[in-house]
Amino acid sequence: MTSSTQRLSGDNPESPTGLTRFNTSADGDALAALREVCASSAWGSKLLAQRPYATTEALLLASDAATAELTARDLAEAMAGHPPIGRPKPGDPTSSREQSGMAGASEDLKAEMLELNLAYQEKFGHVFLICATGRTGEQMRDAVRTRIGNSPEREREIVRTELGKINRIRLTRLVEEESAA
Repeated sequence: MTSSTQRLSGDNPESPTGLTRFNTSADGDALAALREVCASSAWGSKLLAQRPYATTEALLLASDAATAELTARDLAEAMAGHPPIGRPKPGDPTSSREQSGMAGASEDLKAEMLELNLAYQEKFGHVFLICATGRTGEQMRDAVRTRIGNSPEREREIVRTELGKINRIRLTRLVEEESAA
């Protein structure tokens, strides 16, 4: 768990629920936690400005709306916060958890994903972004194989959709986790 998530979660088992903590935390702490969810500053600022949220679903709907409004530059900023599939950020439990489908992959599959990631990045100018949660290494490989044939415009919309899924999962974890034990 990262420091801003710890600040939002607190260590007191009697502390308020995650959503209440998020709604009432200092702007700087809430924004730092949002940046851990999504690296786009525009997305984080929009969600911060709409606090407080009555429900987790209201927060998720605001996230969906903010994701839909991201410019190409905002999307690039968001994608810069994601490591390539098969290479989670060292020491980042979120990245490792989300990419766990590649953890047990064969060396051949890992090598193929590296090649595909590089080809994708060369074509589109950014990392291959997919909501990897619950996907196997083979499913992710098949997705990059398919998506590398997309036009840049089509791929940008797929990336936006995948980013929205990732943001929803991460936000839900942020506000529904009970205080740290």
